[in-house]
Amino acid sequence: MNDQQLIRYSRQILLPQIGYEGQQKLLDGHALIIGAGGLGSPAALYLAAAGVGRLTLADHDVVELSNLQRQILHDSHSLGRAKADSARARLTALNPDVEVVALQQRLQADALHALVAQADVVLDASDNFATRFAINAACLATATPLVSGAAIRFEGQLSVFEPARADSPCYRCLYRDGEEAEQTCADNGVLAPVVGVIGSLQALEAIKLLSGSGDTLCGRLLLFDALRHEFRSIRLRRDPDCPVCSSGAAQAAGR
Repeated sequence: MNDQQLIRYSRQILLPQIGYEGQQKLLDGHALIIGAGGLGSPAALYLAAAGVGRLTLADHDVVELSNLQRQILHDSHSLGRAKADSARARLTALNPDVEVVALQQRLQADALHALVAQADVVLDASDNFATRFAINAACLATATPLVSGAAIRFEGQLSVFEPARADSPCYRCLYRDGEEAEQTCADNGVLAPVVGVIGSLQALEAIKLLSGSGDTLCGRLLLFDALRHEFRSIRLRRDPDCPVCSSGAAQAAGR
């Protein structure tokens, strides 16, 4: 760590739970963020500011006017530009220390698996079940920690899944195929600060995982109600019949 970095990250280094060693872990860390929208924007900004050394952002979409109400990585000059490229420019300007890899593509199958395997932590900032299920499966296969967030209307939720822990549930323990109707912000709306809260908390959990500080939300689901300004934490247990992480599913998959 050079002198400039010691100054830039001094307020974090002062924290006994982080210190010099924890900050070095952040600088050496690699976070994969899937989605550069409402959740991915604050998550990426805080991870870059905190000094996570490598950020890979994947988003296949382009910036539209309706995005700017909440997707704070982008601005009016970014309209029509690939979100991944717009995000890279903003993050590099914020912290030149950080290596930002921008991927303008929808990650699937082998490409998703390969990128997850390279990361130290994955942040799911996507907006549909198909992508979330695929990310969950890749994280399970590679034993990569997953920080999952979602927000809609005035509500948000957050959890952490750590496949290396025998007691950790997975995303599919929480949601099963076809059991919940897909809801989108485009159809239902969302208040901008709600995605800001959840995305910032995703960054917080990722920093804790990378630096080895504090307890994560593994085994708990955090629910945020913005209208009442209430947080609730409920226990999330591993589903013995989960189609992905149960012992029967693991044997069928050859894990």
